[in-house]
Amino acid sequence: MTFNDILKESWLSISGNKIRSFLTVLGIVIGVMAVVIMVAVGETVQRQITDQFSSLGTNTIIIRAGAAQSAGVRTGNRQTLTIDDAQYIGRLPDVAAVSPIQNSGAQAIYGNKNWATSMVGVYPDYTTIQNIEIDKGTFFDMSAVRNASTYAVIGPTTAEELGLPSNPVGQIIRVQNMPFTIIGITKAKGDSAMGSQDDMIIIPITTLKKRLQGSRFPNAVNMISLKLFSDADNTLVIDQITALLRDRHKLKDDAADDFQIMDMKQVMETMNTVTGYMKMLLIAIAAVSLLVGAIGIMNMMLVSVAERTREIGIRKAIGARESQIITQFLSESILISFIGSMAGLVIGVGLSQGVGRFVLGYNVPFSIWPVILSVTVAVVVGLASGVVPALKAAKLNPIDSLRYE
Repeated sequence: MTFNDILKESWLSISGNKIRSFLTVLGIVIGVMAVVIMVAVGETVQRQITDQFSSLGTNTIIIRAGAAQSAGVRTGNRQTLTIDDAQYIGRLPDVAAVSPIQNSGAQAIYGNKNWATSMVGVYPDYTTIQNIEIDKGTFFDMSAVRNASTYAVIGPTTAEELGLPSNPVGQIIRVQNMPFTIIGITKAKGDSAMGSQDDMIIIPITTLKKRLQGSRFPNAVNMISLKLFSDADNTLVIDQITALLRDRHKLKDDAADDFQIMDMKQVMETMNTVTGYMKMLLIAIAAVSLLVGAIGIMNMMLVSVAERTREIGIRKAIGARESQIITQFLSESILISFIGSMAGLVIGVGLSQGVGRFVLGYNVPFSIWPVILSVTVAVVVGLASGVVPALKAAKLNPIDSLRYE
């Protein structure tokens, strides 16, 4: 028998019982579709997380004040980093940009509108570290930091909520009854690993510490952020920063660090590992439905063997070899699996892309793995579920088969 003959025979056998064949194919369709959708979900989550951390760059390091948490409780003094620490860190050879950072809540007022946002006190290098671009106007310089000037750069969300004009440069907003002149507005960037950068007011850190907070510790800051040169060794720089801060803070050898260093490169690698495991778990859960589909094919083929016992006996009586009987039943099993796999692939890709783009607004990445998976499933599941029925059919005694009613 030629390949076309085998294919025709298989199709005639499958189409002979449409309802049973449809339900069997449906099991494979659901299984493959579930796996394809789970792969898309896993890769979308992984892409979203990676993009958020990538917005900061893998050569970014963040230092937070206070010791690490112990049994869920933060120990040590939170006011452990200073502006002077940032200046000393900026002198390290591999540091391209550094900025002390102080965060504070703020109620901004413009005209008859007010908006609760976040106030961030920084150095001018903050734009380089956070990859912030200015849409209109400019960013303040170090002279504004030294003079504690009341200049402000705002995010587009803040500008919109306050009802500012399309070009708000030169407008005056008030925070805690203090007027701030807007000198720039940032380009929309969206959320990142550090929160939304579109809804904030950025001012010189000295202005925030001295004019707004009136802190008893005007030199203390929440954190220090820095960006390294592209060829820098993150691990070496972290060791240098640790030694520098421990020396400046006069910590004894047996004392714990009173600061925390977060390397964005390590954080990204950790998150990729976690999301990778999550994706594998989702695929494993979805693969259970594939197993159910395979059992459905085997069940159908076993029933088919029982129903076609007399047909098998006639085939063997006129000279059909066992290998030809095995080939016939395996081809039927593979054809059912192939039809279900291809249909599941098309439906799964269509649903994941459609829901992702038009419902959730996400750009769902398309991977070649679902295609490879579908073809593999079509062959492997078809073979695995058809072997036992095919062997059973091939071993039937032709005389007993001819007497079968």
